[in-house]
Amino acid sequence: MAEHHLTRRTFVGAAGSVAVGAGLLPAVATRAAAAEPVTISADGIVVTAGTDGAVVVADGTGAQRLRLAHFMVKDTVLGQQRTFSGTPSAITLPDGRPAIRVDYRMGSTGVGIAVRGTFDVTARRLHARWEATSGNEMYLNSQFHRVAIGSAGPESTRALTRWNRDGGGGVPYETNDGVIYARSWPDTAGFLRIADSNPAWSAGDWVHVAGKYDGNVLVHDVDVVIGDLRPAAANALAQARPLGIDIWTDQPFNLWDGAGHRMTVHAQAVNGGAAARDVELSWWGRDFDGAVVASGQETLRLDAGGVAQRSVEFPSPQQGIVFVEVRVAAGDDEAFARTTLASLRQYQYQPGGMFGIANYPWLLQPSKDDVAALLKRIGVASVRIAYNGAPGIAPAELEAMGIMPNIQHGDVVFDASPEEVKAWAAELVDVVVDAGAHYFEVDNERNQPWMSGRFTEEYIRDGLRPVVERLAEVGYDVKVMNTGLGGMDVNWLDNFHANGGWDLIDVFAFHPGRGNFTPDYAPTPDEWEQGSNGSYWNFLGGLREARRRLDEYGGDKELWLTEAYSCTRPNHWWNDTMRQSAENVLLTLALAKSEGVDGVNWYQLHDSIIHQPQKANPTNPEYHFGLMNRDTSVKPSLLAYATATRVLEGAEFVRWLSFSDPDVKGLQFDTPDGPMSVLWTRKDGYFLNADHDDASPYYAHPEAWEDDWPTKTDVAFRGARLREVDVLGRERGVTGSRGTVDVVLDGTPRVYYGLGDQPERRVSSITHRPVEG
Repeated sequence: MAEHHLTRRTFVGAAGSVAVGAGLLPAVATRAAAAEPVTISADGIVVTAGTDGAVVVADGTGAQRLRLAHFMVKDTVLGQQRTFSGTPSAITLPDGRPAIRVDYRMGSTGVGIAVRGTFDVTARRLHARWEATSGNEMYLNSQFHRVAIGSAGPESTRALTRWNRDGGGGVPYETNDGVIYARSWPDTAGFLRIADSNPAWSAGDWVHVAGKYDGNVLVHDVDVVIGDLRPAAANALAQARPLGIDIWTDQPFNLWDGAGHRMTVHAQAVNGGAAARDVELSWWGRDFDGAVVASGQETLRLDAGGVAQRSVEFPSPQQGIVFVEVRVAAGDDEAFARTTLASLRQYQYQPGGMFGIANYPWLLQPSKDDVAALLKRIGVASVRIAYNGAPGIAPAELEAMGIMPNIQHGDVVFDASPEEVKAWAAELVDVVVDAGAHYFEVDNERNQPWMSGRFTEEYIRDGLRPVVERLAEVGYDVKVMNTGLGGMDVNWLDNFHANGGWDLIDVFAFHPGRGNFTPDYAPTPDEWEQGSNGSYWNFLGGLREARRRLDEYGGDKELWLTEAYSCTRPNHWWNDTMRQSAENVLLTLALAKSEGVDGVNWYQLHDSIIHQPQKANPTNPEYHFGLMNRDTSVKPSLLAYATATRVLEGAEFVRWLSFSDPDVKGLQFDTPDGPMSVLWTRKDGYFLNADHDDASPYYAHPEAWEDDWPTKTDVAFRGARLREVDVLGRERGVTGSRGTVDVVLDGTPRVYYGLGDQPERRVSSITHRPVEG
């Protein structure tokens, strides 16, 4: 008899015996004997396991809603194996509650894989646990089979998050809290809650569930909740969490059009505990200046598993933002959620704008039409990546909207054979031609390691030149860009020019990057420090160097910033606060205009990443580059983007302003509305979050409504009236007396009309003062 060696993730089973002491499942080698159905129930839910092992979930009235019939696992030797039937039995849990156990029969006998299911109920909730064992290593990704019963609507999927208070006093942040698969019937809803599931790996009636090893057993937990619930409330109930809250609006992106609206927020609170309790539901909303625009509270009585829903209203500004928090609390337990409400006036853009969006507008929520309308509403003139078959909006649809579709694509393979290179270039050019792209950025950030100057010859030989030659062969006229450089990598660019790449491109493209520096911080390359937190990642210094190189190398090339950004990763000193982000968006785009940039693509439209849509990660910066929050509500930076695209439309840069006080800064533009000045100060320096601890990435970000510029500068201009526009696009008239108009400046840029074309000559006084308190 062959000798078997046990490991932590294997088991040995023989007919009629099982290694019980190791916590292993018995091998089920033959069809289970006939058994009677087993039923368990709790308030609002009835669960029955049939003689075939299929589990049917019904609501409190007995109406059947879901059927869980099979389970599928995979190991490294036997591959994918599924259950076909099973034997149910009634068991008692350690806490005394009744439950159902199902011992499943696999597809063939003696496969060496065993699966057992355990099912128990609490109010409105079924908890299902599938345990699998194998004589071989098992993959963590499994699937279970579910079918909706009755007149159920289509299934939707949503990544869920949970709001957390920051222990260091910074802003609250979200963390992942599972995935919900939801269905609705005319009279109720049903939810499958899984801690870790990838919807892309769910197909047909099979749902992906990630397992975890507990000793030798691969364990999979899934919760089913039945009731008229929202996903976040169902999620709290699924986890038997003491309290849960979900908030939402009926308005796409929580974005309204001008004043006069009641911005309604719906809230649903749930008691996930085992006993009824009184809870306090409270809410508040603050504007960008910190004023509370609405607040309130109410005491609710919630049964175990009970739900209550309320709607609260906030006044809509003519233009601006309201930060909202809704909280449910009882004793030491609380749950809260945040969102933003915003108002943006309509504006009719002219065609041919210079500002766009980098990467795909890939998250088509709440719908593709809504996303398309938003792009037009905020002045998006181009999309950096749009081709047929790509996520987001198809290029022909963008063209019909008046938005220019471009492509960044490539993945150059260095040192490939000539035949492989030609085939690669041909395939790539086919995609470009099929999309009708106007600009083509060949690959992305292939200048790594930064400032090493490496791989330019390989990039030109194996990527850029074959593409240019293929474009000439097919006769397609597209403006070719180099691989968008990560940072203004002067060493790479010099080598690229020396090796003949400059003559192959129509456009020089780079990604200026920016850390905790204001956008107008402009060190020269000899001052740049390398590293993830180095001054290499500055905006204006890199942009000026790019402009200098374009002038030096010649060829009348266009200059594009194919990724410009402001990362709002919470409570990290290297990244912008929500307020700083709005300020920096406006100034970034104004500076780009002043330096003669031909196109800017903002990275990106939504928080989260394309491979983990609407999931949260408070420590990974890639999840925080959006103009919108994870829940698709508006960040202040989206309003700043719209403000910039509007005030800079048709503007021509004139000059930098030079005031008697060098800490007062300004840009002068001619616009269709007359002379326009963008003013700010640098009395507080060019470093954001400057009081951080170099030994730690943590930095407690202030709330978005907190003005954190410590110095205010009073500037008196001779005149009678000005029009001021702030970063959110809020306008106000500024009038004066005795022949002067007083404005208050600080580190945030503000736009002024009415100062004429020589604002410096109208200054009567400049006074800096520290903010009290």
